[in-house]
Amino acid sequence: MTDYFEVHERDGAARVGELRLESPVTTPALVDDVLEDAGSLWSADRDLPDGDESKLTVLPHRAFPGGTAEEVQESFAVEYPDVAYPSVAVVSSETAADHGTDAYAVSDVQSVMGHGAALVEAVVTVREAIPADTALLFSGVATPRNVALLAYAGVDLVDETAAVVKGTEGRYLTTDEAYFLEDLEELPCSCSACQQPREEFTREDCVEHNRNALRAELGIVRRRIRDGRLRDYVEGQARHDQWLTAAMRELDDQWGYLEERTPILRDAQINAATEDTLRRVEIQRFADRVTTRYRNRFKNPLVLVPCSATKPYSESQSHRQFHDAIQWRGHLVSMTSPIGVVPQELETTYPAQHYDTVVTGRWSEDEKEFVSEVLRRYLERNEYPAIIAHVPDEGYRDIVERVEKRLELDVTYTVPEGGHPTDDESISNLSEALSGELKYSKREREHNTVRAIADYLLGDGAGDALFEEIKTTSRYPKIQVRDDEDTQLATMVPQYGTLSFTLAGARRWVESDAPVKRVEIDGFVPHGSVLAPGIVDADEDIRVGDEVVVEGPKAFGVGRAEMFGREMAESTRGIACEIRHVEEK
Repeated sequence: MTDYFEVHERDGAARVGELRLESPVTTPALVDDVLEDAGSLWSADRDLPDGDESKLTVLPHRAFPGGTAEEVQESFAVEYPDVAYPSVAVVSSETAADHGTDAYAVSDVQSVMGHGAALVEAVVTVREAIPADTALLFSGVATPRNVALLAYAGVDLVDETAAVVKGTEGRYLTTDEAYFLEDLEELPCSCSACQQPREEFTREDCVEHNRNALRAELGIVRRRIRDGRLRDYVEGQARHDQWLTAAMRELDDQWGYLEERTPILRDAQINAATEDTLRRVEIQRFADRVTTRYRNRFKNPLVLVPCSATKPYSESQSHRQFHDAIQWRGHLVSMTSPIGVVPQELETTYPAQHYDTVVTGRWSEDEKEFVSEVLRRYLERNEYPAIIAHVPDEGYRDIVERVEKRLELDVTYTVPEGGHPTDDESISNLSEALSGELKYSKREREHNTVRAIADYLLGDGAGDALFEEIKTTSRYPKIQVRDDEDTQLATMVPQYGTLSFTLAGARRWVESDAPVKRVEIDGFVPHGSVLAPGIVDADEDIRVGDEVVVEGPKAFGVGRAEMFGREMAESTRGIACEIRHVEEK
């Protein structure tokens, strides 16, 4: 049972947590600060009450590699329920297991540093062997250049050892390099240690600067996690060292590990500044769900159009021109990098309206291949009576033509060579291509939007299982879903493009054939939040941000997940889900 570590905020595998000592320490943090605060609590020299020594249980531990801080070498695993002692177990990445402690220190970490695949394998192996609400400690390796990647992978605690050793060797650390002091004409830092003439700067000062630089970088990392934007920072930071870039890409390949820990929605915008953005969980998840869960319900031709800088797309000037020409006679699907393809019903669903990309007018080969593959999979799943590509030459047409050739399709192109989609001739061609097609109604569009979002969030077929017979009120995108008796079932949340269920909607969900994300609680009636200790069990496919049904012997409710499913079941501290509506049984 974890008594002293609690996770407060999550950004993929990275977390902002709290070690509950006399003065709480916010992680990711330096274990040196923890030891300074805890004094002898993490030391072998503990003054235990007379006669209580028999309650001290030392768990198996291995020696740390050379260069590890003396305080950490002295730390050992302890389980002591009657006295307030935080505990740490020292484990190997090959034999890691749950010892019921607050933190786990990896003994063989130095052997994997400098090797992207080995580092990722070590972190993932240990993380999945220990409870979700425990801290992971890497000793003797952290520098200002690599600590952001370590935190992104899931490391919560590091120490000063590497920074101190390099300082005594005369290596001046920054977030992008380790300089020899003799090569520096001036000090590129304004920390307290650097507030003196260059000629008076000693190796002792270098040690202090390195400590300051590491602490400053951890502060940036914590801020980025809170903002939900650590990945954006890591994509740039990892470029300073080839093995860090390799580690980031190797981590992207750990789909199960990262996807489980990545929220399905967040406020933060995704900045698509590098091609590595295509590998992000949020991007791959959207593409996967659109091509395996989404089902086109319109009987009109498909109209492929380029994306817009304005989000959601329908509010942009260009898409308003497209809509004026289409007049609800075609089904609009936007093509974009890095998202792939976005059906009009999902234009507000995260991350379709939560990204920004570098606009150069040129597509890289990786972007073309990614979007064409998503479009291919989309068209293999969804049938249309006709396909109209209202796209410019640059990149877009090449992508459509690739898919047209692969699937042996017949595509009508409405933008003349060298033309622009909003030119008068292009708009006229688009309108003419849809001549004679019947319009679909506002009611049909709203009903299909609700069903498409349900499919995306809950699983293939969920939209029809839940909302086959419904009424919709209010205006898009703030659609309210009601049954035939005018009872409200759900509301569309335009900020994230999700659905928020009422109690009636939750009961309908449970009674339907749609996959249910269920949280089982103990015998109490929750109000506001359900804390982890009250969780009996939770479905493993629950992700942070998911709509969940909360049920126990005394209560039935609905809310939103604040932990992923396995974390709910394993954790002993923290908010598992926020309750929106609840009734006592």
